[in-house]
Amino acid sequence: MKKLLIISCVALLAACNNAATTDAAKTDSTGAAAAPAEKKTLPDMPYTLAQPYQHWQIGDPQHAVTVMKGLKGYETGDIAACAASFGDSVSLRFDNYRARLSNDSLKAMFTHDRADIASMRVEMSDWESVISADKKEEWVTLWYKEVKTDKKGKTDSVSVVDDCKIENGKIVVLDEKIQHFPAPKK
Repeated sequence: MKKLLIISCVALLAACNNAATTDAAKTDSTGAAAAPAEKKTLPDMPYTLAQPYQHWQIGDPQHAVTVMKGLKGYETGDIAACAASFGDSVSLRFDNYRARLSNDSLKAMFTHDRADIASMRVEMSDWESVISADKKEEWVTLWYKEVKTDKKGKTDSVSVVDDCKIENGKIVVLDEKIQHFPAPKK
């Protein structure tokens, strides 16, 4: 009977070790457990949404590369490289401006706007790529400071947040929010 008890304990210990190995395989390369894809119940929120919450998850970092290449193209004055990041049709949402443009019209608009800029510098603060739990919506958000000097020599800095909707690897919505830095005190 003692032999049977010892064999059972050894078998149980082996099974536990096997389960621990399986659990370790479910962790990422940093040793952190993989996040479950289950939907969590949200607390009672003070505001309701027009559409249900999307249960956002980390998205493809390549989409952030696409968006940043578009921004880099604009920063350096390479409008063709900038426009290559955008889809055939793009919705723009800026302060006091809304439009849906073809890629060619977008190039013309960016060329016109960039012609007034003598130099431009982007200081990236952060970015995030997200995808909805149902995999139907993907967005990239950039947070950065933009410093521009116009052809007359006037320099201005703005804090920018760009939200870019991605479809088929291209930007189809550019929603930009800016905040001007206060003028220096004299």
